[in-house]
Amino acid sequence: MAAGASGYAEILKAPHAARLLTGTLVGRLPNATAHVAIVLFIRAEGGSYALAGALTAVYGLATAVGQPLLGRLVDLRGQPRVQLPSAIVSALGMALLAVAGLGSLPVAYAAVTVAGVFTPPLEGGLRALWPGVLGHREERVHRAYAMDAIAQEIMFTVGPLLVTMLVWLFSPAAALLAINVLGLVGTVSVIVSVPSRNWRSAPREAHWLGALRSPGLLALLGSFFFVGLALGSITVAAIAYADDHGGDAVYGWLMAALGLGALVGGVAYGARQWAGAPERRLRVIVALLALGYLPLMLTPGVLPMAVLSAVAGVFLAPAIACAFIVVDRHAPQGTVTEAFSWLVTTFGVGTAVGTAAAGPAVELAGTVAGFAVAGAGGIAALLVLLATGRVLAVPGRSEHIASGDEIDLSRAVEPGFSTGHQA
Repeated sequence: MAAGASGYAEILKAPHAARLLTGTLVGRLPNATAHVAIVLFIRAEGGSYALAGALTAVYGLATAVGQPLLGRLVDLRGQPRVQLPSAIVSALGMALLAVAGLGSLPVAYAAVTVAGVFTPPLEGGLRALWPGVLGHREERVHRAYAMDAIAQEIMFTVGPLLVTMLVWLFSPAAALLAINVLGLVGTVSVIVSVPSRNWRSAPREAHWLGALRSPGLLALLGSFFFVGLALGSITVAAIAYADDHGGDAVYGWLMAALGLGALVGGVAYGARQWAGAPERRLRVIVALLALGYLPLMLTPGVLPMAVLSAVAGVFLAPAIACAFIVVDRHAPQGTVTEAFSWLVTTFGVGTAVGTAAAGPAVELAGTVAGFAVAGAGGIAALLVLLATGRVLAVPGRSEHIASGDEIDLSRAVEPGFSTGHQA
């Protein structure tokens, strides 16, 4: 574990690395907290939970549509030209919701739609930047992907807590505005950096399918749709479990345990170098992930259930980190940002479907059925990887990380910019 920590410290010492990671996390706060911020705001305005859920769902669907489209534009036009305007428009959409409230439902729906569609593709953008920032050294890029997955788990834990604190100190409307201002600040921090300004995608073949013309990428997206489905169903099943075992506090403990497991797993995964093809490694990790979901159906007492939740989370961050490597290997040349954005979209859609599927399952057959949906999702994710083994065995790009997507070093004019080749 200490070796892993020193490896992460080495990455963060690379020029611009800490700034890019921090800016991306802050820039993604609006997206990471929207499900909480919108619900709290709508309830404060006198709206029903059904309306709050509908607006949140529209926001999520709009984000799923916008991410790959904006990712493709980033590959074509560069990061600043796309991410700054989209971040401004997205923030204005949420500001419109905060100011207009529920005075007009069409305006509310339009506001969340605009905010979702124009959410900047910072997640895919960061992963496109890592190879150039870290000198195209595979072991460092792989570790950066693991660190990225860990930071994501932390953000999705801390973000909602920040929203609730802002609501308590000020108001739900102020929290909605503040989170989106922070998101805009984070985006600006990323796009004014040398790596973001000078990154250029490799030349790409004109094709309407873009990144989706890669069979390997399609196979990975199919698998991670079911990983997202499993995760979404766990959140609903955990609520049902908590209702029978002590209420909201129990739900909080279960989600914290799940996040803790992912954090530990991510740190352990990034602490060592892995031999062999990442596609084979991903099959093993997803198999262990699916295996970890199945014991949740036992629904024991609160303490054992928290332990099972932590175990269920252990292989999530490693699966995501390994998937990043596979995306990079299979994305057609010049489509890396779009490809990463498709992974974000597919995972998010799967999570939404899992949430929708687990609700009726719990109502029809109880809490165990909700966790059974998670187990089925994990197994389906593994089956997709097994069924598409031949497709995944042939990377669509070079064995070297992001060989075609470069930072134009000749345009790096700020002092201290480095390609990251130092030891």
